[in-house]
Amino acid sequence: MSLEWIIKIISENWPMFLRGAGLTLIIALIGTIIGAAIGLIAGVIRTIPTPERGIKKFILKVINIILSIYIEFFRGTPMIVQAMVIYYGSALAFGIDMNVFAAAIIVVSINTGAYMAEIVRGGIISVDKGQFEAAHAIGMNHVQTMWNIVLPQVIRNILPATGNQFVINIKDTSVLNVISVTELYFVTKSISGNNFKYFESFFVACLIYFVMTFIVTRILLYMERKLEGSDSYTVIGTDAQPLRGKLK
Repeated sequence: MSLEWIIKIISENWPMFLRGAGLTLIIALIGTIIGAAIGLIAGVIRTIPTPERGIKKFILKVINIILSIYIEFFRGTPMIVQAMVIYYGSALAFGIDMNVFAAAIIVVSINTGAYMAEIVRGGIISVDKGQFEAAHAIGMNHVQTMWNIVLPQVIRNILPATGNQFVINIKDTSVLNVISVTELYFVTKSISGNNFKYFESFFVACLIYFVMTFIVTRILLYMERKLEGSDSYTVIGTDAQPLRGKLK
């Protein structure tokens, strides 16, 4: 490995690397946000109590079957294959001329949604059943219980998993080069094809990926600590003097 070539590659191609890294972050961020929303909706629906009888039971069962197929399919197939099917398959089968950026967002979003659906479902199941019973005892229906009591806890608890999915998406956008999305991997491949310095070019890309994921990880850890709050509390006693202490 030549340090001189690495410096030269960076100095000559940094705008391309910057554009590729920027597009990678944009696709990963938008895809993670939309995927998290899809997963949240799917996870909530899959935890709705099934009625004993009636049309509601049939409708809910059909929806759960559809969601199960969606989750199993997109968790059980590689993203690179999904990209090929959605972009090229939609053009061949339905004549849809899809924009590559839109296709990239769709692929990452629905793939993320399948994983987030199970994460959300697990988060809801982990909430103590006593909280559901207490909410129903004071007259709350299922929607009110989920919105006011369960989901605030779930969102807080699944934040680490959501952040991890965002980091995974930053790296997995590299597979989108098969549909000619000009993300970081695609840009690096073009640069290495021009200078024939494959090792040095992809070493630079490796460093950029690491820097992006490292920064994102640290931001997410900071957000988690903020949501956790401080361990120090002010307890007001019966007298006028506040009692300061650390509650475990």
